[in-house]
Amino acid sequence: MTETVQKLPLIGEPAPSFEAETTQGRIRFPEDYRGKWVVFFSHPADFTPVCTTEFMTFAAMHKEFQGLNCELVGLSIDSTFSHIAWLRTIREKVAFRGIKDVEVMFPVISDLTMQVSRAYGMLQPAASTTQAVRAVFVIDPEGKVRAILYYPLTNGRNIQEIKRLLMALQTSDKHKVATPAGWVPGEEVIVPPPGSCGAAKERMSAADPAVRCVDWFLCFKNLPD
Repeated sequence: MTETVQKLPLIGEPAPSFEAETTQGRIRFPEDYRGKWVVFFSHPADFTPVCTTEFMTFAAMHKEFQGLNCELVGLSIDSTFSHIAWLRTIREKVAFRGIKDVEVMFPVISDLTMQVSRAYGMLQPAASTTQAVRAVFVIDPEGKVRAILYYPLTNGRNIQEIKRLLMALQTSDKHKVATPAGWVPGEEVIVPPPGSCGAAKERMSAADPAVRCVDWFLCFKNLPD
């Protein structure tokens, strides 16, 4: 028997397309989200403790993501009925770090066939054959995968870090710069290094007050407010 090998989406490639039922109705992905950024993430299962804390945090920050022209889309290998019951329980019964009475308004995909989970590499047999790992895909307004994060079943994600990564990607696209480790808006960004010896000498000899060079390959600048 020939075994089918699923190629995982890679950074810079188009996000795999699919249609699916969700808690907010049927969606076509990523076509329905053209012109917007998307944080598409999977969780192992409904009614599990770590997932509950993540979903509450995502829901509490939903408007912050929307303010960055970004939508959230969740997924697990559960039915829509299970999703709805779990989200209702979260709203009515659970409090976490001051978050309570929170309503999850972003769509949560039902993936009982595991088709979407397989297409995005969310099923990893060494971890589980029936639960998706905690995957995060940041997808840009053109429908391309721009960042991929994988977490194990046991450990929750830092949602603030996902938001920070989104802002860093948007900043790099807008200003054609890179961002240093731990960058947050308002801090210096990295000017792309020169592509030739001549350009490197020119950069080091130029007296540009807006650019701070440590060496020819590492220069910083502040962005406009």
